[in-house]
Amino acid sequence: MPVAQARRPNILFIMSDDHALQALSAYGSPISRLAPTPNLDRIAHNGALFENSFVTNSLCGPSRAAMLTGKFGNKNGFNQNGDQFDNYQPTWPRALKDAGYQTAIVGKWHIGHDPKGMKFDYWKVLRDQGEYYNPDFITPDGEVREHGYATDLITDMGIDWLDHRDPDKPFVLMVHHKAPHRNWMPAPRHLTKYLNTKFPVPDNFFDDYEGRDAAAIQAMNVHRNMYEGHDLKMTTGVGSSKLRYNRWPGAFDRMTPDQRKAFMDALQQSNDAMNAKEMTQREMALWKYQRYLQQYLATIVSVDESVGRLLDYLDTHGLTDNTIVVYTSDQGFYLGEHGWFDKRFMYEESFRTPLLIQYPGHIKPGTKIDSLVQNIDYAPTFMDYAGLQVPDAVQGRSLRPLLEGKKPADWRKSLYYHYYEYPAFHRVTPHCGVRDQRYKLIHFYGPIESWELFDEQSDREEMHNLIDDPAQVTRVVAMKRELLRLQAKYGDQSCG
Repeated sequence: MPVAQARRPNILFIMSDDHALQALSAYGSPISRLAPTPNLDRIAHNGALFENSFVTNSLCGPSRAAMLTGKFGNKNGFNQNGDQFDNYQPTWPRALKDAGYQTAIVGKWHIGHDPKGMKFDYWKVLRDQGEYYNPDFITPDGEVREHGYATDLITDMGIDWLDHRDPDKPFVLMVHHKAPHRNWMPAPRHLTKYLNTKFPVPDNFFDDYEGRDAAAIQAMNVHRNMYEGHDLKMTTGVGSSKLRYNRWPGAFDRMTPDQRKAFMDALQQSNDAMNAKEMTQREMALWKYQRYLQQYLATIVSVDESVGRLLDYLDTHGLTDNTIVVYTSDQGFYLGEHGWFDKRFMYEESFRTPLLIQYPGHIKPGTKIDSLVQNIDYAPTFMDYAGLQVPDAVQGRSLRPLLEGKKPADWRKSLYYHYYEYPAFHRVTPHCGVRDQRYKLIHFYGPIESWELFDEQSDREEMHNLIDDPAQVTRVVAMKRELLRLQAKYGDQSCG
């Protein structure tokens, strides 16, 4: 084997689903201090933490398509869940495979039935969204149900592939977790992890959405829109283990009797106390918020354990120094901010996503990067480190200069965003927008036609729409001009 090929870095790309930046302790939020993620923090300690990492569209499928191709959805053909990803189009895993890498993906796919045509040497992916307990996996030989917990199973599959890969080739391993996607079912060992923890309530949990018309009509409120049985595991009465409204019963029906009993038994005391108490509407809203975070954050514990197992494997097998390890999520998530769960909006909690990268000897430990980056940048970054020429059609930029302590003079000063899916769950109005280092302009179109402007420095919670502020007239004009420039740059002319 040529020496140059032998020295090309391996890539371990770990991606979770709906992991809020607020729930990753390297970012230092009050929530994460009560529910730390020590193994994820290892990547930040050993490498780089991106403080301004964003997505092109805060929705699972479109985000994954952008990550794979380095292009916005209007170019890669995947703008909303339910679209079909073209597996034969250029992607970074295909490019690295063609260049001699051994490639594999385990876990969540969610941009079609399976990755056939992507040229992976090995793949085993969850059917559709996947389930937490005893999930079904799609393989080249058909479907198989695996007994166990999804996060653990996916990690086992990744490690097993590493054990049996060709050691003479550099590798790409994509470990894509379902967790912590809805409906937040922790592993058996973590069922009561945070049941007695009281998490801080966001200041805008009872947001009235004044001045934000699109936000006012959404259906993603923790109190009003979560399914009490399916999401919050609330029961019908004291002493009962019967769930309240459970829209998608398959998540529980696939559990063995022992698994289900253990799950419901762990919540029985908490549910009984809730059912026995006469609560006001406000008290119930706050109770639901606490149950939501307790379950969501307990689900993340297994993700953190998975990352620890993978990092330990690299250390034990002498692979750490020549492996780029990436951890990210397909987008951010609301943990009660504006009273919400889910994602979709261009507001910070779902637009912004965690991004951690380590590569010993190439990225200085403890690096923090505040440049504006986006998930279209992953593809050119991996191709760059693999020694490949990045195609002109790729719309992102390699993060390598930033990771190595440089910032090109022409690095982007603003970001473009476009959310399409309507009508759909949660009633979020289609919108596009532009964000620079301080301000954000959003254009909602379709059922609601409106504009919003936020100062991210003075109004980090995005509560005060400045669009009609006379002092902002010049800024609005300039940002609308920048929005048009970015639409032209990325070839997207469909925003309103």
